[in-house]
Amino acid sequence: MTYRVLMHVQHLLGTGHARRAAAIGAALAAAGMDVEILSGGSPVAGLPLGAARLTQLPPIAAADVTFRRLVDAGGAPIDDAFRAMRRELVLARLAALRPDAVITELYPFGRRAIAFELAPLIEAASALDPRPLVLCSLRDVLIAPADPRKIEAALLRAYDLYDRVLVHGDPAFLPLQASYPAAAGLGERVVYTGYVVAPPANSSNGGEGREEVVVSIGGGAVGAALVAAAIQGRRRMIETRHAAGARTWRLLLGTNLPADAVRQARAAAQPGLVVEPARGDFPALLSRAHVSVSQAGYNTVMDILQAGVRAVLVPFAADGESEQTQRAEALARRGWAQVVAEGGLTAERLAAAIAQASALPPPPRGALASDGAATTARLVATWLTERAGPR
Repeated sequence: MTYRVLMHVQHLLGTGHARRAAAIGAALAAAGMDVEILSGGSPVAGLPLGAARLTQLPPIAAADVTFRRLVDAGGAPIDDAFRAMRRELVLARLAALRPDAVITELYPFGRRAIAFELAPLIEAASALDPRPLVLCSLRDVLIAPADPRKIEAALLRAYDLYDRVLVHGDPAFLPLQASYPAAAGLGERVVYTGYVVAPPANSSNGGEGREEVVVSIGGGAVGAALVAAAIQGRRRMIETRHAAGARTWRLLLGTNLPADAVRQARAAAQPGLVVEPARGDFPALLSRAHVSVSQAGYNTVMDILQAGVRAVLVPFAADGESEQTQRAEALARRGWAQVVAEGGLTAERLAAAIAQASALPPPPRGALASDGAATTARLVATWLTERAGPR
């Protein structure tokens, strides 16, 4: 029997949510399931879908880092007609696939602004006969709302409509309760899968990145300050004759970096300072690097740990965002990274952190449970088989 799985993912600023969902969908498909991923964010090239299918919904994005205003692909605020159109598309895919399992990424613990389609999706799925397995897919860190009523509403919805909450993390490193204490009330519904990461990089191919300082900003939407600080920090290290200043520095510019920041970075390129677009072989570059300088998004941190590379993290923290800071601080507590707070980022502080990282041994390669995609596929297959009963 081929089980059918419908996944929903919505990224609003970066692309990490879509990439993690794609890796999970690919693992489910590799386990023999028929997988369709509904993606509601801006299209992302090169997603590792495997045999899974992706249905691109009319895109929604955050207008800025506050996430308070959502816009369509043309930058216009979404309205009720747009919401109704998206909702009908999502419900149509549910009706067409009649899945054995439905997986929502982050919701009901986040993406409340997309509840106009996610709540009807889960309610319609729960009304199907037979009722599909309903699962929530979460990263390792959540941002708990300040309003306790919102937390209570999320927990009640999880209890009433969801069978399991899959946490793609390692509780020995960063349990969900560290960021969302109320999750303790979910008890055995919370199941940890390990982190979802790309396959280990092959460090024997190519020489680019070898003993370099590799600076990356993910998709780049909020990376302009880090790029500017890295360029100035390199000059500072050359002026002070620190050994790291004499290394090749490689700046990887995300596709969403503002045009002015791209022009300034490209103008700074010179021998010893390579400026280029983000690369698909990023994990391999890290496996050969001397130091990685980056933000602290889920996927980037997992690439760092898989590569076993020294790291300087500048976690994104605008408008009260705490996810990346919590993850970065957890690494710092284990001695696996140096952290520079985004609010205090200067060329001098970044250079000092790179100097400190350079003097330390690299973290152990693959130190955390990192088979999250395959484990998710095994768990889903087991639960679906149990529900189907004896054949």
